[in-house]
Amino acid sequence: MPVFNQSRSNIIRLIFGGMFLIIAAQLVNLQLVSNKYKKLAEENALFPKRIYPNRGIIFDRKGKAILNNAILYDLMVVPSQVKNIDTQYFCQLLGIDTAEFRDRILDAKFKNGPFRPSIFEDLLPPDLYAKFEENIWKFQGFNLQERPVRIYPYNAAAHIMGYVGEVDSSVLKRSTGYQLGDYVGRTGLEQYYERELMGQRGIEFWIKDNKNRLVGHYENKALDTPAIAGKNLRTYLDIDIQQLAEKLLSNKVGAVVAIEPKTGGIIAMASSPDFDPNELTGPDKQSHYAKLALDVSAPLFNRAIKGQYQPGSTYKPLGALIALDEGIISPSSGYDCHGVYLGCNRPVKCDEKFAGHAATLRLAIAHSCNSFFCNTFRQTLDNPEFHSPRKGLMKWRQYVTAFGLGHRIGVDLPSEDGGNVPDTSSYDKIYNRSWNSCTMVTMGIGQDQLSVTPVQMANAMCIVANKGYFYVPHFVEKVDGETKEDTLLNRYRRKHEVLTHIPDDVYEVVISGMQDVAEIGTAKAVRIPGINMCAKTGTAENYLVVDHKRTKLKNNAMFVCFAPRENPKIAIAVVVQNAGYGAAWAAPIGSLLVEKYLNDTLRAESVKKAQDIANTNLLPKYLIRVQFIEDSTRAAQRALRTHDSTNLMKYIIPSSRAALLDTLRRNNNAIIQRSPLIKPKEDNKPQTDSINK
Repeated sequence: MPVFNQSRSNIIRLIFGGMFLIIAAQLVNLQLVSNKYKKLAEENALFPKRIYPNRGIIFDRKGKAILNNAILYDLMVVPSQVKNIDTQYFCQLLGIDTAEFRDRILDAKFKNGPFRPSIFEDLLPPDLYAKFEENIWKFQGFNLQERPVRIYPYNAAAHIMGYVGEVDSSVLKRSTGYQLGDYVGRTGLEQYYERELMGQRGIEFWIKDNKNRLVGHYENKALDTPAIAGKNLRTYLDIDIQQLAEKLLSNKVGAVVAIEPKTGGIIAMASSPDFDPNELTGPDKQSHYAKLALDVSAPLFNRAIKGQYQPGSTYKPLGALIALDEGIISPSSGYDCHGVYLGCNRPVKCDEKFAGHAATLRLAIAHSCNSFFCNTFRQTLDNPEFHSPRKGLMKWRQYVTAFGLGHRIGVDLPSEDGGNVPDTSSYDKIYNRSWNSCTMVTMGIGQDQLSVTPVQMANAMCIVANKGYFYVPHFVEKVDGETKEDTLLNRYRRKHEVLTHIPDDVYEVVISGMQDVAEIGTAKAVRIPGINMCAKTGTAENYLVVDHKRTKLKNNAMFVCFAPRENPKIAIAVVVQNAGYGAAWAAPIGSLLVEKYLNDTLRAESVKKAQDIANTNLLPKYLIRVQFIEDSTRAAQRALRTHDSTNLMKYIIPSSRAALLDTLRRNNNAIIQRSPLIKPKEDNKPQTDSINK
């Protein structure tokens, strides 16, 4: 064989030998070293299924589950595995178009990556779940995931319980242990006790067949991690009292707080308008939330911890205690009131005019004499011991702050507000440092710049009932499985002896006056046979700007009480906005709650009274006008943005429609907000008696 041919033959052998070695090395690498294709095979054959834990259950003081769990299903997607599916049929089942399908897939990739499961459609309604359960094998990359959701068997305590929602980027940044698709407490006890309620997520590995069906557990569950349920909460709430409070506040704007004085345990907390808590769970939660958020009556707003009100005459027992402790007045102190206080440049009216109604402190409390308490407040600030109303005001402020006003108390709910107790800087700013005790004389009757929340006033009544001490108001008595190292509830088990330096006999004088309120005074109409209730009614003026005018509204009705006097078991604060006198509406609500809680039942006449109150609509008529303004403004803004005036037209009086449309056509940036062309329909006009006393 020629040398040339031998050389070429050797080269070919070398090439084939080299290729064989490369192939052999790659086979060794694939089979013995690399696990890439093993992972790919497992990804096709295995499905890691997240197991969401049941969140902890919340019980009332009698062991009734106020909040529980049910099972719905999320439709999950792993974007990288979505291949060769009938997109048209899929979209038909779900009721979306193909463009939205693509957008959701891209959104899942962007938020959670192409290889991780993401929620494609959460909380499927039962009928939709049934359709997908039957057809899920046709849609590679999709699966159905169990999801525990909250249910509220008593349809009550929405503001207290709160709601849960899917975690977003802000939650993921500030908290560890969450993944996209997890749910987290958003408000209420759900948020405050999230760590206790959340539980621990588990995972199961399932084998898939060639039709994308889950056919069994992988490795006999050897790699599975079980989900751990959240801890249950045991509360002081009495669901029967809670339901009654919400019923009595139906068709009203206001709040009720009831506390057990000896423990600080919250028995009930209602805010109205409220909402069905079941609306914020399940498949329609987002549309329901949007509707609630746009309602100007603010049903999502918890007025019990965030509403700020002038306390009116419900402040007077506190003012009496301060003045007694400072030696400004005595139990025998009186004031010759003839229906008006004339001690300052401006007269302050008093509703009582009969002779002797403020002859003593007890009588002044019982009949709520404005003149007596304006004069008492002035004497407190002008105390000769301080030589200056500035020092007098700051000393007064120390007392009022100790009663829990002007700052957040620390209730176990997020977003509590603190109210306002003014100091010298507040008046220096307004009056350029030129003020005296007459400047804010109506603070003595719970007005001027003093503002409180209902939970603060209920807590203040606990301090009076306990003669100087309180426990921070809270809902949760204990957490199942808590240990000595747990610290969350420790702050609620500490006794705060803030005003125990005031002698018991001083408290007894004021408490006697408060009992007289319910026996012979302004709340005698709501006296409960066999129960010594100590109470105080209040009526506070309030104003609102409607249509750019500051308008005086009907007064807010206020009421505070505790009972029984001998061993107080319940303290209550009630606010009903724009309802008139406290004795007319707030006092009956508080009295009925006391009777129900202490007697565990209502008398026949009380049942009828409760029904009458529940059926009475005291919603302020101005809400109709304010809602109209807000809705029409949004419609106008949308018309400018989209050039579609269809929705706007229903807010426009017919004679103005042509002019408005012409404006929209000529200038897309025209400002239509609160346009004079926008008028309410005749049946929506606010009534004058709703915005005047």
